[in-house]
Amino acid sequence: MADETFVVDERLLNLCRQYQVASLKVFGSVARGEEREDSDIDLLVQFVRPVSLLTLVRLERELSALIGRKVDLVTEQAISPYIRDAVLASARGIYESS
Repeated sequence: MADETFVVDERLLNLCRQYQVASLKVFGSVARGEEREDSDIDLLVQFVRPVSLLTLVRLERELSALIGRKVDLVTEQAISPYIRDAVLASARGIYESS
């Protein structure tokens, strides 16, 4: 899973709480264990409440800075219907609000 690529630590948990993230999951090459050194990290986010595009972009940038790699942050609604089932099947949870 993603724990070999980045560590889920208190900073990540605090960031998720700050942005009112309901769940955060990794998918794609990192979730499959097929990432390369230059691979970005694909994250699927669900928020407690709807957020603006600006908020989504801010969180994406903060996650990239925290993890030290480019992050692509998407919501389930933004996933193409052609790949949605595969993305959801491969997604691995890294954060869930309590």
